[in-house]
Amino acid sequence: MLVLITYDVNVTTESGKSRLRKVAKQCVNCGQRVQNSVFECLLDPTQFAQLKHRLEGIVDPKTDSLRYYFLGSNWKKRIEHFGAKSTYDPEDVLMI
Repeated sequence: MLVLITYDVNVTTESGKSRLRKVAKQCVNCGQRVQNSVFECLLDPTQFAQLKHRLEGIVDPKTDSLRYYFLGSNWKKRIEHFGAKSTYDPEDVLMI
């Protein structure tokens, strides 16, 4: 399933800046950054549960937020792209 993960981390403190880096690192390890705090992640339910657990262990729920959008397995019909930065296919091979 394709999951869109967005986050907003309060970076007014050093601990907030650290949390932001940690959240971004977890998301980079599991998906493709499509905006500054937005990632598309192609995950199975177990992988999603593990990532969610890691992310929710990092953020401070009093000052930060996470949002998960489930686009499912029929996600190709639910995404349109316009503008800079060409789109990609998460099912395709990623060159690093």
